[in-house]
Amino acid sequence: MKRDKKAVFFDRDGTLIEDRHYLKDPDGVTLLAGAAECVRALREAGFLIVVVSNQSGVARGMMTEDDVRRVNERFCALMREAGAPVDGMYYCPHFPGGSVPAYAADCACRKPKTGMAEAAARDLGIDLCASYAVGDKAADMLFGTNAGMKAGFLVLTGYGTDERGKIAGLPFAEEAASLAEVAEKIAEREARRG
Repeated sequence: MKRDKKAVFFDRDGTLIEDRHYLKDPDGVTLLAGAAECVRALREAGFLIVVVSNQSGVARGMMTEDDVRRVNERFCALMREAGAPVDGMYYCPHFPGGSVPAYAADCACRKPKTGMAEAAARDLGIDLCASYAVGDKAADMLFGTNAGMKAGFLVLTGYGTDERGKIAGLPFAEEAASLAEVAEKIAEREARRG
């Protein structure tokens, strides 16, 4: 498949939905303010929307992969209902210090490693160099850097305010006070490029 599409890679918890700390109940999924509007604006600008999420609770024995899938299905349903569907949903269930042997691994998909980005690029025909990363943790910014993306935006939701010092000196990343600001900053960058 030709890789010529651009995408925005979003973290899930603390970025698009409220961070509920190892969320395993689909009824606990709550979209953050501006999540659907941001995704709609980016889709209208021609971006695919991909969600990439570390879910170490599986490796820690706090949830199952089925729990993660049910939460993801609920999230995707809420986004569709809001007119902001996502194009791809990827998660990493691994954690090197996990208590569940099958998932206690140092894998290639746990952010800031790039396995989820590479899978999405392969599956959806994405040009990672034309894409962006958005999240509330430094690991999300490093994920984008490591994958060769254009830029990353640390949104000051979830852990964002606490993590902002960790991105100092990382030229790839910049802060955004809200998801609305993320959409604006990406639009500005694309306009300068055009």
